[in-house]
This record gives sequence, C-alpha cells and structure tokens, in this order.
Amino acid sequence: MLSLITTARAEIADQPGQSGQQLAGLIRPNDVNSGSLLFPSKEPGYYVEAPRLKTDVEIDVTGPVSRVKVTQRFQNPSKGWVEGTYVFPLPDNSAVDTLRMQIGDRFIEGQIKPREEARQIYEDAKAQGRKTALLEQQRPNIFTNQVANIGPGETVVVQIEYQQTVHQSAGQFSLRFPMVVAPRYNPQPIVQSVEFHNGTGFAVQDPVPNREKIEAPVLDPRENAKINPVSLTINLRAGFPLGEVKSSFHEINLTENGEQSRTISLKGDTVPADRDFELTWEAALGKTPSAGLFREVKDGKTYLLAFVTPPSTPDATTQQPKREVVFVIDNSGSMSGPSIEQARASLALAISKLQSDDRFNVIRFDDTMTDYFHGLVAATPNNREKAIAYVNGLDAAGGTEMLPALSDALRNQGPIASGALRQVVFLTDGAIGNEQQLFQEISQNRADARVFTVGIGSAPNTYFMTKAAEVGRGTYTAIGSQDQVAERMGELFAKLENPAMTDIAARFDNAKADDITPNPMPDLYTGEPVVLTAELSDAQPNGKLQISGKTGAQPWRVEMDIAGAAEGKGISQLWARRKIDDIEARAYEIQDQGALDKQVEAVALAHHLVSRVTSLVAVDVTPSRPADQSLGSAKLPQNLPAGWDFGKVFGEGEAPVTAPSGERKASVEPIGAADEQAEADQADVNGAMLPKYGSAKRQAALASQIAAAPTPATAGMIARQATSSVNLPQTATPAERNIMIGLALLLLAAIITVLMMLRRRVFGR
Repeated sequence: MLSLITTARAEIADQPGQSGQQLAGLIRPNDVNSGSLLFPSKEPGYYVEAPRLKTDVEIDVTGPVSRVKVTQRFQNPSKGWVEGTYVFPLPDNSAVDTLRMQIGDRFIEGQIKPREEARQIYEDAKAQGRKTALLEQQRPNIFTNQVANIGPGETVVVQIEYQQTVHQSAGQFSLRFPMVVAPRYNPQPIVQSVEFHNGTGFAVQDPVPNREKIEAPVLDPRENAKINPVSLTINLRAGFPLGEVKSSFHEINLTENGEQSRTISLKGDTVPADRDFELTWEAALGKTPSAGLFREVKDGKTYLLAFVTPPSTPDATTQQPKREVVFVIDNSGSMSGPSIEQARASLALAISKLQSDDRFNVIRFDDTMTDYFHGLVAATPNNREKAIAYVNGLDAAGGTEMLPALSDALRNQGPIASGALRQVVFLTDGAIGNEQQLFQEISQNRADARVFTVGIGSAPNTYFMTKAAEVGRGTYTAIGSQDQVAERMGELFAKLENPAMTDIAARFDNAKADDITPNPMPDLYTGEPVVLTAELSDAQPNGKLQISGKTGAQPWRVEMDIAGAAEGKGISQLWARRKIDDIEARAYEIQDQGALDKQVEAVALAHHLVSRVTSLVAVDVTPSRPADQSLGSAKLPQNLPAGWDFGKVFGEGEAPVTAPSGERKASVEPIGAADEQAEADQADVNGAMLPKYGSAKRQAALASQIAAAPTPATAGMIARQATSSVNLPQTATPAERNIMIGLALLLLAAIITVLMMLRRRVFGR
C-alpha cells in the first residue's frame, strides 16, 4: 500500500457578482463526453475538465553522449481557462538546460532563475492572464511542468531539452527514457518530544518535506483506457561498427544507416506512458571501444569527457575472499504482479550461487519486516534451500517501510569476519519519497559493507537506486522483465564475485584542471568504465590525461592525449551536472545548508541548468486570459505503471473516502475555510485517485500549534486531537498504529511532567 499517493485540486478565482461567469468554465459529470477526466472545484457539484497531454521525444546519440528533446503538448478540451501541472520523470543524470514555450508560430525561450524568483515570476504572469510555463526539479529524476492560462480549446506546446551520458557495462551500451512517475510511498511525519530548559515540547519532522510536489493523480486501469501517448525517435551514431541493437520493453522499427548508425522509432507511432523505454546496443565483434576522449571549448575554457574501461587483470595468486551477503527484498504492494516474480527469481538465483564457506541472510519488508535467519548463517545447501523456499513463498502487499529493513541489514548482522567481504544486495522498485533518510542511513552505518541495488519493474526509482549504490560503494543493476533476470543477475554476480577497482585517480601532466568530476572517484566493478568530466582553464590545452587505479592488488594506468580529443557538444553541461552532484553529496557533512545551496545555485546559473535551487521560466508578454475570466487548475493524471496491481497499491473498496496515507483529520483550529472546503472536495472521478488536498498546510498548521503551545500538556492535547477520528484505509499499516501509540506515550509523559510540576509547587519539592 502506498502512502499519500497524489494531490489534485481545482482552483476557481473568487469574483463576487460574477457567479454566472465564474461557472462558465465548470461542468457537471453528466455534461461530459466519454473519456473526459474531471477534477473537483470549490463549487459543489461542478468540476474542471483536465488538460490532455501528448509527448514527442527525439534523442540524438553521438558516441557516449545523448541530446534529448521532449515536446509536451497541453490541450485544453474544456470551455474554461485552465492551468495544467504535469509531474513527469527524466533520467537522474540529465542536465536540463532548455525550456521553450510555443504559442502559434512564436517560441518563447525560458530563462534560468533562482527557484523562488522563478516561481514568483510565474505566479505574477499567471495572475496577469499571460501564458507562462515553469519547469522545476523535485528530485533529480522527478520534474514538474506548470503551464498557466491555456484558453478554451487551445493547445500550448512546451519543449524541454537535456544532455546525458550513455550507460556502459560489460561491453553493452544503453540509454533509458522514463515515461511515468511511479506512485511513491511517503512515510508519515514524525512527532518527537524535545527537551527545553523550562520543560518538554514537541517537534514535527517530515521525511518527505515536498511530498505534494512528487504526486499525481493515478488512473485505475480497470476503469480507464491508458492516456498520455508518447512518440519516440532515436538517431543513434555510435562511433563504432554496431552489432545488435534492441529495445527491452517496446516494439520498434529499426533502419540501418551504415555500419555505425541506426534510426529507431516506436512501432505503431505512439505508446501510452506506462513504463520506461530502454535501448541497448553492442559493438560488432571485436570492435568495442575501450577508451574515448571528447572536448568542448566554451567561454574560453575546455571541458573534457573521458571514458576508460580498465584492463581486466585478475591476480591468480590472490584467493577470493569469503563473502557475507545480506539480501534485502521488497515485497510491498507496489511490487505485486511481474515485479515480485522478477524479484523472487533474481534472489533465488543469487542465493543458489553462494559458496558453502560464504555466510548470508535474507530480510524481507513491506510495512513490516522479517529477518529470516536472525543474523548471518553459513551458506550450506540446507540453508540455501530453506532461504529459496522462503523467498518463493513471498507475496506482495502492504506499505514500503524501507528504512527499518535497511538499518537491520547494515547494523544488526554482527561484526564482519576477518578477511571477509560484507555485501548488502537490495532488490526493490524504490517507490519511496524519503530517499534522503535512506542515503543518510547508508552513509552513516555502512562501515566496511558495500551496498548493491537491483531495480525491479517497469518504472523503478533510478535516482534512489543509483545514488544508494554510489553512497554504498556498490553498483546498480536494472531488471525490467523476466527475460532479463538471468542476463542481468549474471552481470551482478561477476561484480559481486570479483574485486572492486579501487584507488581510481585522474591527473593532467601538462595542463591545469580547475575541477574533475566525480570527486571522489567511485569504486568500479567488472565491465564498468571510468567516466569523468573536467574543466580546464585553457582553451587549447596540451599534454596527457592519466587515469590510474588498482584491480585487486594489481595496479593499472591509461594515458590519453588531449590534443587527440574528438569534438563534442554539451560536455560543459554534463560537467556542471556532475559538479552539482558532487556538491549535493556533501549535504551529510555540511551543517550550513544555505552555503551549500549557494554553491549549487552558482554552478546551475552559470551553465543554465535546472537544479534543486534553480528553475526555468518562460512568460508571454501579451495577456491572453480576459480579466473577467476565472482560472481552473489541476494536475494531469498518469497511468499506473505497467504490471502494477491498482488494488494492492491503493487498496480496494472505499479507499478514496480517506487519503491513502491514512492522513489524520485533526480537530485543530484554525486552518481556514478554503482549506476545509478543498479537503471536502476529495473525489474518485472517472477512476482517478484524488486524496485530500491541503495535507501539507494542515501538517504545517499542526506543527505551528504544537510549537506555540503554552505547556507540554497543551501540546500533548493538540497532538492527541490530531489523531482523533482516525479513518485509516483498508490496508492500515503497523507503522501508522505505532505513530498513534507513540503519540499516546508522549501525551502520557507530558501529563506526568505536569503532575510532577504541580507536586513540586504544592509540597515544595
């Protein structure tokens, strides 16, 4: 069961004396044609018809770099003026640098601004009736595109462009274009007691502070046809003679344009946005490049992109270390259907590959957790058989409380045996919103263990999977279908069973590099290349780039002549994107968040990139919405990812009556009439899940009232009221019960504290 799946709301401007005009853009359910999607407005019984979306994707691959243009067409089928908000995914390593809004024959270029400034520009233009678009990053792989003042029957076109590097592993090249944001499980805010010099107070900590930004309405596929069609074309210029080129999850048309080039398009022109698109290609036999160096000169500086596959030099004299492997498998509701089948098959195969002198354990989690062996055990045939039987019996249901399972895997498996290698293998779709909590857990408690992630399903959270592996000094493997289990797990076994390539370093022998990214260089595994970018202050540098490291105990070094670098485009943006990643990686170490934000902002503004603290905004100079016309607003709905079970994720029966998170409706005043009305506007219209609006405001109001409470007893009373009249969804989780129990205990502690204070006043002690 996912928590707090989505937020959707229609906003109608209040215009006294204009009630007839105000309702002109609103409709009743009986007034619409088949297939229309409605969102509740503040007018009882009236709705806003959702904008419709079509997306065209064009990808140009040149060697190790791809340039992607995403064209989103927002169509307003209603008779009123609307604002559409679309939550959509992009690759987590994408350098987004372009926003362009098309109105008729005119193109309006977006400008990069600090996030809050861009938001204010957008809101001002929206209020003035001008067409405007705002592109914001909510996660490195989740973005929102807001388009305001789309007139009746109008289509507004927004183009987004980004740069990314091609992925390479074991001689195979690949790129992935995500098409749908899988619904995220967002753990509830935590109410904690805080000790002050004059007593005890309460604080609310939200592990997902911008939860409303990463959520979108999700259609029930049992009641709706799939929407959001996508067309996609790839122009592949590999830079070497090509062997097999294939699409993992979609049928394609493929045209050969010489031995190094292919054109790929989707069969049937469009597909619904319900799963990631993945293209893989290999070199012709014996033609796989082992190294490449590319450069771009921009603003008087040289930017380099280098990739080197280290030589395979196994040390035959070195005995393979014993392994201690902790397998963690996600069997929550989002993993139901094909995902749990892929996870079970992958984990059973991994367990069967263990050697008898290895040790292992299996941990499974949903909203509960089971440590199967209660610690590491010898990988005897009997223990392996028992573990495989246990794994094969797992079903998928419940919430995705990932943190306790990860903590157990890192903290509670005992000390690492002398000479042994501890590995944590995590199989999940990563459908959670509290990524930072998990990164921090890995960073602080990994010790000498290495964390390997295996992404399961049609739309995994690649940001979480790749970053968790990076922080854990491991690697990420993606499995999107049953057909990929043997091949992809085989690649993972090679990485698990062979020593990591460590001590990787890069230097220039006759050129000054201002910055090399990533910094520090990560460890690598069999078949993985070193991929680095560098900024050089010289527009015409000379000398050589030297890359070195160790495979096991064997050193290796590769030299590349800078003068021989091939010309490339967009390398400066790739360097800047990775520089931002390096800065963000220090978030765990730097206490001054403001200083860190300024560093990110400086790099992003200089290179025109969207980031956590910068956004792209485009504004038409000419107002289009008449002043007497109101504006409706709604998030665009999404498909459920392919293979997901709607009932397992959202619950069956009366789930729409309460927010899927089991939000508590607090008896706390004042919240505001508008928020109360918006909360009452919750509905399940045409199969789109639309939980309560205003949870973030309500939570903020609750936190403020707790903080302002004059006594601990009052604070405890407010906290208790916030959990009264609890109406949980069908699959209420123990985590939610535990929150209520915890609040009750905090209340009891507050009462005891007050009684003791009264006792001191009465008896003088």
